[in-house]
Amino acid sequence: MHRRTFLGASAAASSTASAATATQGAPKKIAAIITEYWLGSHADVVVGKYLEGYNQDDQPPYPRSKVVSMFLEHFPKRDMSRSQSKKYNVPIYRTVSEALCLGGDKLAVDGVLLIGEHGDYPVNDKEQTLYPRFDMFLKITDVFRQSGRAVPVFNDKHLSWSWRQAKRMVEISKELKFPMLAGSSAPVAFRVPNVDTPFGIAQKHAVAISYSGLDIYGFHVLEALQVMTERRKGGETGVRSVQCLEGDACWNFVQENGWAKRLFDEALSRSATRKQGDMKTLAKKPAVFVVDYNDGLKGAAFLLTGIVEDFTVAVDVDGQAKPVSTLMKLQERRPHHHFGCLVKNIEIMFETGKAPYPVERTMLTSGILDFALESRIQGYKKLDTPELAKVRYQTPNASHYCVKGWGPDGKRLD
Repeated sequence: MHRRTFLGASAAASSTASAATATQGAPKKIAAIITEYWLGSHADVVVGKYLEGYNQDDQPPYPRSKVVSMFLEHFPKRDMSRSQSKKYNVPIYRTVSEALCLGGDKLAVDGVLLIGEHGDYPVNDKEQTLYPRFDMFLKITDVFRQSGRAVPVFNDKHLSWSWRQAKRMVEISKELKFPMLAGSSAPVAFRVPNVDTPFGIAQKHAVAISYSGLDIYGFHVLEALQVMTERRKGGETGVRSVQCLEGDACWNFVQENGWAKRLFDEALSRSATRKQGDMKTLAKKPAVFVVDYNDGLKGAAFLLTGIVEDFTVAVDVDGQAKPVSTLMKLQERRPHHHFGCLVKNIEIMFETGKAPYPVERTMLTSGILDFALESRIQGYKKLDTPELAKVRYQTPNASHYCVKGWGPDGKRLD
């Protein structure tokens, strides 16, 4: 392992330890604002860890913060929020405001979990599910404005299906001066091998590979790409163009770009789920999001349903003959270890009042996805993205993924 890469991986352990050093005073009181809560839902694997423990077995370890209220938009037949409410004595309120104020008229919690995933919502012409994260966020921040104070907010997955809304959410967080964290569990998942890209070293090319739908998992694979590339020299400099390619055009892109073919093969070699056989036969609807960054970095995020069922990344780094590559390993059964890794980072923010990594990462990936899906419905045109070209941020040197996985019993090892 390259020394700088090893140091980046070592920093992951220290970032987890930093949460422990901040645990002073009473546990933080958290409101959970949710669309739906059922077994295996994002509410289950995030909020459930606060109620049931990291292993969701009613045994330690637990997050230190406590969920003290919930708001639900929907109660489908498989709803488990009401049984969880009764079991753990966490009231469900009728409105977002009541959940944040604990039934009073002033903000009465120390943090907010916004889990706007799942539910029966419209789908637009770009095949984006119109989850109401932005609307729920506005209701949360209305309470902040009315109360004259604000608290940390975690937003699950992309900020919004709309780039404009995603950008506005970050603007409001800065206006009201509260820390905000968002995004996927893939970037913080246990990695095999346990590596990160070296911090502050130039990068030339990057490839990420995943599977499933363009909207639902397109976001995850872009976050996997972004967490590895944002560590490059100069930090994140913005994205100047985005293009979506599907079918034969996806395979042609790989064959016509030597860097893409080399990194594609490297990333694919890290997969633990790769199916053997002809890839063009296995993947019925292959797709790639091609991303050109302002500083010359070229990235490609592939969705290869039928070939793989995991997340892998490979990055060309200056001064290294071999790419940095890894598998971001997800636990496919309860308790879904990768969501525990995400909760550990949420806890850092709740405890310290500072987000462990920039929300701008998720703002940018939300925008890349929105423009990539726009490219698709415009005949797969390469779209200039002057809005995304303005995004600048610097991630800290510390890595924030889990450096330990789970044992034969499925329980986390840390």
